[in-house]
Amino acid sequence: MKVLVSDKLADIGIKMFQEATDIDVDVKTGLPPEELKAIIADYDALVIRSATKVTEDLLRAATSLKVIGRAGIGLDNVDIPAATRRGIVVMNTPTGNVVTTAEHTIAMLLALSRNI
Repeated sequence: MKVLVSDKLADIGIKMFQEATDIDVDVKTGLPPEELKAIIADYDALVIRSATKVTEDLLRAATSLKVIGRAGIGLDNVDIPAATRRGIVVMNTPTGNVVTTAEHTIAMLLALSRNI
């Protein structure tokens, strides 16, 4: 399986792909939309965060794409109906930032209680 990581991802995430025996991963971040469109047909999976916009136009070019994985919560940068029409699974990581959110909440409570 060929995987394209098109947005910045934690090193440990990249390492997990690299260590998998049946996955060939390419990390190409910051590609302009036209350049991404030109290479997307070569990949079975696309890993994104917020920067990559997965439009219907991009999906038309993604003839081999089977799955889009969003490292994060929101999927507003993915045309889900267009992906669904093409049989492409779209997934996210809804609990991926739970710890960070909890830490921020505690910090805000401390700041409020101390009038910082």
